[in-house]
Amino acid sequence: MKIHEYQAKDLLRAAGVPVLAGRVATTPAEAAAAFTALGTPVCAVKAQIHAGGRGKGQVKGSGQRGVELAKSAADAERIAAGLLGKTLVTIQTGPEGQSVRRVFVESGCAIDRELYCAVLVDRRAGSPVLIASTAGGMDIEEVAARTPELILSEPFDPDRGLAGYQARLLAARLKLPTASWRHAETFFRRLCRAFVDLDASLVEVNPLVLTKDGTLVALDAKMTFDDNALYRHKDVAALRDEAEEEPAETRAAAAGLSYVKLNGTIGCLVNGAGLAMSTMDLVKYHGGEPANFLDVGGGADVKQVTEAFRIILSDKNVKAILVNIFGGIMRCTTIATALVEASKTVGFTVPLVVRLEGTEVEEGKKILASSGAAIITADGLTDAAKKVVAASKA
Repeated sequence: MKIHEYQAKDLLRAAGVPVLAGRVATTPAEAAAAFTALGTPVCAVKAQIHAGGRGKGQVKGSGQRGVELAKSAADAERIAAGLLGKTLVTIQTGPEGQSVRRVFVESGCAIDRELYCAVLVDRRAGSPVLIASTAGGMDIEEVAARTPELILSEPFDPDRGLAGYQARLLAARLKLPTASWRHAETFFRRLCRAFVDLDASLVEVNPLVLTKDGTLVALDAKMTFDDNALYRHKDVAALRDEAEEEPAETRAAAAGLSYVKLNGTIGCLVNGAGLAMSTMDLVKYHGGEPANFLDVGGGADVKQVTEAFRIILSDKNVKAILVNIFGGIMRCTTIATALVEASKTVGFTVPLVVRLEGTEVEEGKKILASSGAAIITADGLTDAAKKVVAASKA
């Protein structure tokens, strides 16, 4: 689950991590009032969407940036008017962009240097890791590709947290003034503790700024959370903004399905995440483009499978559907029955290729054969991938 910048900063503030004062606005007048209330000579007016690259992003039709500085209440009102209700396109939104429903008006500060830091899980190390770089304000992917030596990392034990010596070592490697090391130690250790305590999967601060008075401040904040741990954090779960999420993914989650929308033309319905990924790989290998990842799991019933088909078919880009089921826990008869029911209640307007294997496979194939539904059967996954790619292009 993702949250907005202003929400992430509220959580960091509660954890003792230094952030600037700010207010959320949903109208230009509220933005002007926020500037006045903050009482600083300069404020940043920031579009709030679930995507990075806002500072370089542009509003469709105007070219206005997603983050701009205001030097007066009138400035803040003008900038907010150019963002609210508009579509902001960034490197992470794709060309379709995202609608801006609120802005964050944040007080300014005297910046000496811009840095980067983030906390995430390093699966190779088997632990959370604090990474940092002197290349603040830049796309970290670009930094990693071009100048990987600028990215520093410190793995830490989640129970003990980041050690003091690790934080001070990182401060030295970032070439912070020695007078700031104590402050940096506090900042980094609290950031890491917040990551663990909140069951986050990512905490990113870009830029992290060193101010003229030698303190560190999170000038931006991005946080994502492990959905499986949200039951422990009702306050965090309440921050979910479904308007920022793909509607089909929200619908799938409500039905107990794992669905991720992609940009291809071949819908995939599979049981098991590993099998789903292998299916997508083979579709790609044989010249197709998956339209989605959809794992119905091992215990899906007819109702869930029927809803899965509705979700796949709601994507107008889908030209064909591949059903790939290995009946271990899931019975092939359940899928076959669901396919027949879906053909009656939903109706398939695109070719449907089905590969069944495993528990009750022969019974499942008989159900399909006697249904009268227009189904293309396949023997093996490779055969299924070839057939669905050909069907999508026919």
